Amino acid sequence: MEKPIYLKDSEDAKLFNELRKKVNQRVEAIPENRDIYIQIKAVILPLLYFGLYVFALFNAENAGLYILSFVLMGLSLVLIYLNLIHEAAHNNIFKSKKLNSLVLQIFDFVGANSYIWKKRHIASHHAYPNVDGWDTDIEQSGVLLIVPWIKAKGVQKYQHRFFFLVYPLYLFNWMFIRDFRDFFDNNRVILKTQGAIPVKEKVKMIAYKLFYFFYQIAVPVLFFKVSIGLALGAWFLQVIAASIFALFVLLPLHPLPDNAFPKLDGKNGLPFSWLHHQFEVTNDLQENNWFVRNVLGNFNFHVAHHLFPNYSYAYYNEITEEIEQFARDYGLNYKRFPIATALGKHVELLKQNANNAYFILEE
Repeated sequence: MEKPIYLKDSEDAKLFNELRKKVNQRVEAIPENRDIYIQIKAVILPLLYFGLYVFALFNAENAGLYILSFVLMGLSLVLIYLNLIHEAAHNNIFKSKKLNSLVLQIFDFVGANSYIWKKRHIASHHAYPNVDGWDTDIEQSGVLLIVPWIKAKGVQKYQHRFFFLVYPLYLFNWMFIRDFRDFFDNNRVILKTQGAIPVKEKVKMIAYKLFYFFYQIAVPVLFFKVSIGLALGAWFLQVIAASIFALFVLLPLHPLPDNAFPKLDGKNGLPFSWLHHQFEVTNDLQENNWFVRNVLGNFNFHVAHHLFPNYSYAYYNEITEEIEQFARDYGLNYKRFPIATALGKHVELLKQNANNAYFILEE
C-alpha cells in the first residue's frame, strides 16, 4: 500500500528551514554538553530498577516491603522509558549508534520489545502522527475509540464511563497482546511501514518475554520462598503502577479534541504540509519545572520533539522558546495546556467519540 503523502508547500518548507536555522544556532550557543546527564542516567536508572528487584528478593519475608519495591520498579520503568528508551531510539544519548542500541535493549528486559517498539515509534508514529491506519499509537483496539471520525460501535458507546478500568491494563495489553500481534498479525498497522519481520527478531521477542516472567515471578518463588500469590500480586501491582504513570505522561500530548486526526484523501494525500501537520496533531504542556525537566525527560515539550527529534530532551526548553516565537510570528497552531486540563480534554474526546459527536456535526 502506498504510504501517506504530505501536502507539498514550498513556503512551508522555507519556513521550516528558517526555524531549523534558528534552533540550530540557539542550541550551538549552549556551551555545555547536556547529554552527559542523560548518559549518567543510562547507568543510574537501570541500576535503580534492578536494585529494587534485588532489594525485594532479600526482603521477601516482609510482604509490605516486597510489594512496595515492585511498585517502585513500575514507576522507575516509566522513568527508564522517558529518559532512556525514547532517546536511544533516536540515537540521542551517545554519538555511537551501538551504545544507543545497547541502551534500547533494556526494554527487552522489562517486558517490552525494543525492536518492534523502535519501528512503531520512528517509522509509524513519528512519520504519521495521529493518522488513522498509519500511527500505531492510535491503532484501534475495539474497546476504546480514539479517532473522532470513526463511528462508535458496541462498548465504545460507553467508553467514557469505563475507560478508567481499561487504562490501568495498558501495559498488560502491550506485553501479552500488542507485541505478539505486531509480530504475527498481518493486519496490523506496523507491517505497512516495517514489511517482513526477521525470524530471529521473533525468536528473540519470545525468548526475552519468557526470561522476563522467569525472573519476575519464577525466581522469587523458586529461590526466595515467596508465595505464588505474593509474587503474582506484586508483579501485577508493578505493571498497574507503570501503566497509570505511563498514560499520565502520554495521553495529554496527542489524543485531544483540540488536535487534528487528519483523513487521507483518495490518493493517500494528507491535508497539511509536514510542518503544519506537526503543529495540528501535537500539543505541549504548561508544566516546566526541575522535576519535569530532569526526572520526567521534558515530556511537556512534545512539539519540539516532533519537529527536532535529532536533539535530546535536554535542549527542549530553549528549542521550545524558538518554536513559540516562530509560531506567533507566522500564525502556526501552537497549543499548550496545563496537564490537568489536557487530561480532562482527553476524557472529553472519549465522550465525544462515544456519542458520535463528529457525525452529529457532519449531519
